[in-house]
Amino acid sequence: MNSKQGWHWPKIEGVLCGNMTDRERLGLPDCFLPSRFEDLIPGIYRDLLGRDAQELVAMLENREVHLSERLVAGNILALTGDPRIVPLQPAMIAIKGGDVSIGLDESEIDSVMNRFRHIGLDEKWILKECPRHVVTLRDFSIGKYPVTNAEYREFLLDTQYPELPTSWEFRRYPVEKSNHPVFTLSAAAADAYAVWLSQKTGRAYRLPSEAEWEYAAAGPDGLEFPWGNSFEPDFANTVETGIFSTTPVGIFAEGNSPFGLADMAGNVEEYVQDVYGAYQSGQFISDHLVQLNGDYRVARGGCFSRLRDLARTRRRHGRNPASQTYAMGFRLACEI
Repeated sequence: MNSKQGWHWPKIEGVLCGNMTDRERLGLPDCFLPSRFEDLIPGIYRDLLGRDAQELVAMLENREVHLSERLVAGNILALTGDPRIVPLQPAMIAIKGGDVSIGLDESEIDSVMNRFRHIGLDEKWILKECPRHVVTLRDFSIGKYPVTNAEYREFLLDTQYPELPTSWEFRRYPVEKSNHPVFTLSAAAADAYAVWLSQKTGRAYRLPSEAEWEYAAAGPDGLEFPWGNSFEPDFANTVETGIFSTTPVGIFAEGNSPFGLADMAGNVEEYVQDVYGAYQSGQFISDHLVQLNGDYRVARGGCFSRLRDLARTRRRHGRNPASQTYAMGFRLACEI
């Protein structure tokens, strides 16, 4: 059976804002469309059930294994226990600081618009990325994966913190997605989680700064996507991949950043420390996010329910509380 059955490249008419429905934002037709692996998954489950955890872990981060099998291996681990997820010992990757370049040179705006205009971009959104400039970073560590549902559950149980993710339907913990990134929650909840983990471990956890996040995603060469300079739909969980749900962290092995970080593009958007503001000598953009939120926390990386332009390493985004397609999560950083 063709593994791409039901897979599509969304067709968007006009700019992606205003009174569009969530269905229109995703480029979906009015009628039902099967998701990409819908017909393959039952047979793969039958093949993989009974394999031990370490074998499944080896499969799900092996780029030689078909994506549909990696997805199922990760989902089995969600129910049986994923040894990669240890709430008080998150996997972190050390990155050496220094003077690094982030942002977009204004001379590249037309190129970005020409490559992405047909999916509804507004040029103002790209102006937020300008200008390209140098920042000085201290050495830091950043989470290999975004924070998962299982980790956020431990935080809730230990603190009785009141905010549950709206993606936990009817306030039920989605045990079948324990190793998927947690979403949708507020930036304040993400900050509270980092404070809690710091208190539990004695390490200074926090959210990454925008500059740290972008450098960790783009690497020293300033790649447009974590893996390179052209979009590949099987390298990240965006709308184009055709899954329309979060996936277990780390299954898009081809899409890892130059530093080995997983899910820096797609799966869920990730809050950073910074509130949106213009870069030095850049232009402040009062777009729909400002109009909806006033000051808002920047999010990076795109998600399963957004198009590929948000998976660009330079793209600066934020939460629209009126839309379920804004799937907000986070990953941790820590001083070395």
